[in-house]
Amino acid sequence: MNVIVFGATGTVGRLTVANLLEEGHAVTAFARGAGRLDLNHPKLSRQAGDALDYQDVAAAIVGHDAVVVVLGAGAKRSSRIRSQGTLNVIRAMQAHGVRRLIVQSTLGARESWDTLNFWWKRVMFGALIAPVFRDHELQEQLVEASGLDWTIVRPGAFTDAPTARPVIEDVPNTARGLDLKIARADLARFLTRLVAKPAYLGRAVGLSS
Repeated sequence: MNVIVFGATGTVGRLTVANLLEEGHAVTAFARGAGRLDLNHPKLSRQAGDALDYQDVAAAIVGHDAVVVVLGAGAKRSSRIRSQGTLNVIRAMQAHGVRRLIVQSTLGARESWDTLNFWWKRVMFGALIAPVFRDHELQEQLVEASGLDWTIVRPGAFTDAPTARPVIEDVPNTARGLDLKIARADLARFLTRLVAKPAYLGRAVGLSS
């Protein structure tokens, strides 16, 4: 398949691009600094652009079969790159007839809120990174209203090392006592699997140890 990854130079984005290439997909890595992506592969294309610029996004999406959105803003807590970038992606997909959309959000968004512990509810999402959390919730609303063949992926907090406990796929909203962690590599592999196998269409799926 021809797949475009928005946010391809982030930690999860780079791993996802690498996994997609390993699985034989042709991949376009979209990011403002796409040229800095330290991967070399005959099926890899780099597309420099701004996800907040609709024209950049629309031009890049043409000819692709699936879109993976792993947008982030680093330490910029007030950025709306997730919601507004995803809105541009949705509009471009609708305009060019691209149907499959996979979007990374966060565990705790919307109906998965009760899976979180006190620290995440009151300290992290309640105060420290509240704007990021609100932007993820808006992002999810836009995806759900898109009319596309979408899947929202809600991971726990990222780690580089493997998690102490196995990762639960499709975390039930009634789950309690989770570690609320997932290795970036595990998330990237799951996103890659969703490209080839259209599971969880029209719904959100949680991932956490």
